[in-house]
Amino acid sequence: MRAVVFDNELKLDKNYVKPSPKGNEALIKTKMVGICNTDYEITLGYMGYKGVIGHEFVGIVEECADKSLIGKRVVGDINCGCGECEWCKKDLHRHCPNRQTLGIWQKDGCFSDYFTLPVNNLLEVPENVSVEEAVFTEPLAAALEILEQVKIQPIQKVLVLGDGKLGIIIALALNASGLDVTLVGKHKDKLAIAQKQGVKTSLLDEIEVKKEWDFVVEATGSITGFETSISLVKPRGTLILKSTIVASKEFNFSSLVVDEVTIVGSRCGRFQPALRMLEQKRIDLKPLISEIFDVENVIEAFESNKRKDTVKILVKF
Repeated sequence: MRAVVFDNELKLDKNYVKPSPKGNEALIKTKMVGICNTDYEITLGYMGYKGVIGHEFVGIVEECADKSLIGKRVVGDINCGCGECEWCKKDLHRHCPNRQTLGIWQKDGCFSDYFTLPVNNLLEVPENVSVEEAVFTEPLAAALEILEQVKIQPIQKVLVLGDGKLGIIIALALNASGLDVTLVGKHKDKLAIAQKQGVKTSLLDEIEVKKEWDFVVEATGSITGFETSISLVKPRGTLILKSTIVASKEFNFSSLVVDEVTIVGSRCGRFQPALRMLEQKRIDLKPLISEIFDVENVIEAFESNKRKDTVKILVKF
């Protein structure tokens, strides 16, 4: 089968061995995959991962012990827990210390004609949700994870810093949840995607750097973005970190201590709320799609993903 493999370099392997599902797994035929910044970071050495990449997918179940799932369109939680530890028993398998993570850690990903995932990780895609919409389920779930972690009052002000794909999705999701959200970034065309759906926006160089925001969501993926976020959150406010930033410089955290700022790390989320939001058409993510490539042109797709004017690149199988 075809598979997009990273092993010191990214390549399309047309003779990769087709996987066989274990007893608790389903064999899934890939329909569409989204390129995530994590995929790009893996090509730079993130996690030391080597193998098939990819974790944002829509597929069709071909083999499965649960016959009712065969032929169904599915998305799936990317974290595969052990099922035995305290985290798994609390339905928090995404924090299982022995977990495998699809296309990121110890498990081949979905950038291939076929891949496997545990049946318990799969969710059926509602009929009124297109493949192009459903492929956003994983990042949308990550955005909605914020609302599981913190309680935001409707009167409180939220600033999302970063107008990349994740920042836009977070702003749209929080806005659709009835919150007072402002998206701040450097690109008018990207900000316009959120603005057209009712989100307040501002260019970074036009916003007043003042500690007046109850919640600041850092989604820039940059050290300077992290530093800017610190200067915007009010005393006793909350800083939500969505970027996995590898620091190459020293930070002064004294203001966070003096201002008694709460810091929340936020990663993966539950898929059910994301699918519900898509099914209810409370959010439109299709405008984020910059281009759709065929898997035969996947290397070109990854090059396109690097461009500053690109938001979301999808790859079809």
